[in-house]
Amino acid sequence: MFIDKRFHDYSLRNVPKDLLSGLIVGVIAIPLGMAFAIASGVKPEYGIYTTIVAGILISLFGGSKYQIGGPTGAFIPILFGVVMTYGYENLLIAGFMAGVILLLMGVFRLGSLIKYIPRPVTIGFTAGIAVTIFTGQIASFLGLEGIKKHEEFIENINELVVHLNTLNFFSILTAAICLLTVILTPRIAPKVPGPLIGLMVSTLVATLFFPSEVATIGTAYGQIPSTLPQVQIPSIDIDMIMKLLKPAFVIAMLGGIESLLSAVVADGMTNSRHNSNKELIGQGIANMITPLFGGIPATGAIARTATNIKNGAISPLSGIIHGIVVLLVLLFFAPYASYIPLASMAPILMVVAWNMSERKVFSHILKTKSTDSLVLAVTFLLTVFVNLTTAVEVGLVMSALLFAKRMSDVMVTAKALPNREHKHEKVETGMVSDTHDCPQISIFNVEGPLFFGAADTFEKTIMSTINYRPKILLLRMSKVPLIDTTGEANLSSIVHHFSKNGIVMISGLNPQPENVLKKTGLYQTIGEDHFFNHTGEAIQYALEHINKNKCLGCKHFAFRECKKLSAVETVEGGRKKLTATF
Repeated sequence: MFIDKRFHDYSLRNVPKDLLSGLIVGVIAIPLGMAFAIASGVKPEYGIYTTIVAGILISLFGGSKYQIGGPTGAFIPILFGVVMTYGYENLLIAGFMAGVILLLMGVFRLGSLIKYIPRPVTIGFTAGIAVTIFTGQIASFLGLEGIKKHEEFIENINELVVHLNTLNFFSILTAAICLLTVILTPRIAPKVPGPLIGLMVSTLVATLFFPSEVATIGTAYGQIPSTLPQVQIPSIDIDMIMKLLKPAFVIAMLGGIESLLSAVVADGMTNSRHNSNKELIGQGIANMITPLFGGIPATGAIARTATNIKNGAISPLSGIIHGIVVLLVLLFFAPYASYIPLASMAPILMVVAWNMSERKVFSHILKTKSTDSLVLAVTFLLTVFVNLTTAVEVGLVMSALLFAKRMSDVMVTAKALPNREHKHEKVETGMVSDTHDCPQISIFNVEGPLFFGAADTFEKTIMSTINYRPKILLLRMSKVPLIDTTGEANLSSIVHHFSKNGIVMISGLNPQPENVLKKTGLYQTIGEDHFFNHTGEAIQYALEHINKNKCLGCKHFAFRECKKLSAVETVEGGRKKLTATF
């Protein structure tokens, strides 16, 4: 047995619980594995091979106690597109490459990066995939004949309309029986797997009453072999790698997202914590080995993982048992699968699509009528009408741009002066007017991240607000959490402009901006003695600097009406207090 931290405090008395949960999940996984394979454009046995090999390996090497791996509905549009474009053999190579990518992501500890994918993007493409899966099963549900499958959603819908006159009443009856059984079984017997019962009941009805009226797995794909295929090493060259790199990357990204989402769901249900990098390593190993047995790409299955937990799973042993159960069924009962009507598979996938649609969350985000709603809608529509790759790319770019726009709106640069009515003459914005300003010292409150989205506005605000040349520019930056190289460049421009006739001072600089300025050399350009922890210290320095030079004789006074600036130091409560006076 593979021993790791996930088996901490494990004992023999826990084995029966893992055995029961593994048995139940294994039984549930059999019809789903075949259905996902058929929907992906490959033979049903490839889904079973994936369930066995990937299911065992993900449980062995993954980072979650309860994760159940195997083929999932989320992969259907991607895998179908790869099969249509490159063929089944190349799908195996793409799956292997995806496994390598996932393994490297785990080794280089990139598991935490998945969480930065915005929720509207994940909900958008998940809902889009659900629509694609659901509509893709309508033909089998209705028993339509002569249907040609396409990658494009519109063309598939057109196929349904054109061939609607070929609908088969017996297929509809078979699918309806299966659908009702799948829906009612959990209500009557919650512990009994609805998909399996639906398949058995509808197959029995079709076999007894109209055996030759509906298409079956046997008539469409031939008999399912009773053994695992021999290991075959695919032939890979550099041209093949370059051709399949993009689909492999998409498979890896989607697999990583799905597996870690599933692990997070399991954490929430069990109050446990998974290892995201180890999980990616496990997913990578599984997806590298599964294609050698003819299996399709696999990832963590949220519904089966939740079922595993609800049935009392204690450790990864339940996932290993689930794979062994599917293997035993393959060895002893595979020939009987040939009698399953294709119409019985359709409602199972339709229910899967309905459950994965995230309809409540989708509706909730749309109701906010925010930029998140726009990202959600665009990602969803592109997933349905274009493809998942484009949808995710556009969704991520939109999210980044809209986030930058929101952050730039948060950025505030405003001129400020000491408030004479405040006890400590606190420096505040809104104190400056055409008749109340100081030509000697300009103080600006800077708030928010100084990054590429806000840096230009920051510079223009300062340069346009000052219509004279003050001797001192004081930037209060205690509320600037970070600065990037673009922000640093704009700040540098301001510094070089004012340094010709005066000095620039900065107060309250935070660690991250300070580190950036020191690395770029701007900190040294400004001068170490021009950085202050507090604004009061900066004002004192400014007043002393101006007093060394001849006062201009202000017509409009920023602080108090006088002819000369001065700094008065008093003692209050045992502490020195600086008051700017004139």
